[in-house]
Amino acid sequence: MTFVELSTDTVDGAIAADRLGADRVELCAAGALGGLTPGPGLLAATLARCTRAGVHVLIRPRDGGFRYAPAEVDAMLADVRHAVAAGAAGVVAGALTGAGTVDRVVVGELVAAASGREVTFHRAIDVCADPLEAVEELASLGVRRVLTSGRAPTALEGAPVLSRLREAAGDRLTIMACGGIRPHNVREVLEATGVRDVHAAPRRPAERVAAGPVDFGGHATLDVEAAKELIAATR
Repeated sequence: MTFVELSTDTVDGAIAADRLGADRVELCAAGALGGLTPGPGLLAATLARCTRAGVHVLIRPRDGGFRYAPAEVDAMLADVRHAVAAGAAGVVAGALTGAGTVDRVVVGELVAAASGREVTFHRAIDVCADPLEAVEELASLGVRRVLTSGRAPTALEGAPVLSRLREAAGDRLTIMACGGIRPHNVREVLEATGVRDVHAAPRRPAERVAAGPVDFGGHATLDVEAAKELIAATR
């Protein structure tokens, strides 16, 4: 069986993913920046409306790299506790040392703060010095899942590494493939890597009202048709 996680930074996107039959929704803010921690209002509105899919909350206090200052770690821990208290099924987080290895102290604190809810280590693994070693570390820390493109721009390009990570993980944690996964290639990704969890963020520009003298630009929303086709392709 294949499990599909859809990423969205809007309530409407989360509702659509839930109704389409996604197994999980990764909720974030600022998807254009790779995703940041969603605010409490966005989280509450999403949890109130998603009745089927488990909502997993991205915990990322800023864009850029994954080495965090103590104050940033405090913010992440507070966000994890809030997500759990609000009813999230899990959190998506991660932290690295300056040497590009898993920050065992911070990740251990994040897992503890999750109080038994599922913890997914995000794509920080794709910039780790040694992703295979990282999998060993994460398994020992109680991380449930790792989100990765196999250190490549797309899952298909990273398929050889994804396959090795899956073999190394065994049944200790799940490797979830991401990176350019769409309806036309999801079966190829599954067959090339052997993974059974996939993550996708199909988006399209939202309808814009006519701009006035000041234009703040548009935003993207979940591409419902692409999401629907992707889920169907995995069933």
